[in-house]
Amino acid sequence: MNTTATDIDVLRVFCAGDGRYGNPLGVVRDARTHPDESSRQALAKELGFSETVFVDDPERGLVDIYTPGLRLPFAGHPLVGAAWLLDLEVVHPPAGEVWVRGDGEFTWIEARAEWAPPRTLRRYASAAEVEALEVPEPGVGVSPGRSPWGGVYAWAWEEEAAGRIRARAFPGRGDGIDEDEATGAAALLLTAELGRALNITQGRGSQLLTAPGPDGIVELGGRVRLEGTLTR
Repeated sequence: MNTTATDIDVLRVFCAGDGRYGNPLGVVRDARTHPDESSRQALAKELGFSETVFVDDPERGLVDIYTPGLRLPFAGHPLVGAAWLLDLEVVHPPAGEVWVRGDGEFTWIEARAEWAPPRTLRRYASAAEVEALEVPEPGVGVSPGRSPWGGVYAWAWEEEAAGRIRARAFPGRGDGIDEDEATGAAALLLTAELGRALNITQGRGSQLLTAPGPDGIVELGGRVRLEGTLTR
């Protein structure tokens, strides 16, 4: 059992232009306080954020990502957030090497869509339909053969010519996260499927930008804000 106090930076990732919204993220800069998978999973569950990142090596960008119930090889908003916080040029989650660049107020990562956990991408006829959706029960609506924890990513065009999309994400894992405010991995999958740059408004008003690149690479960008620090 961990008896050492742990400082956790709390960020919001993929904020709107006015700094609001964004998906909360916990970042444990000194992962030595939680050296094993079980203690990290326990802290992620206690914090209750959709993801918590443990930094094993801040100089090399080695990170470990957890939901309240699962360890992940890759996730979008934790990598954007950690890269911004630690001012990194490259991040190394278990899935592979992720390059980072800054562009004004946006932090961008390059990742492969195939690293994103599979989920159901469900298109609706209008943004209003997406906004009116009720949160489904855990596991409901997941296509056969799809990972049940990936859940459903509901989307519709707001302005197709401009690549503007309205989206909501329902993880369906039954771990207390009924809806994700901003989901980078799902944005990668949708970008790869549509084959074009996207400007996605998700949840209450978070903003995610994407752009397809060569050889299956997709760029994912957003704004990050520091909310404060917790001690556990």
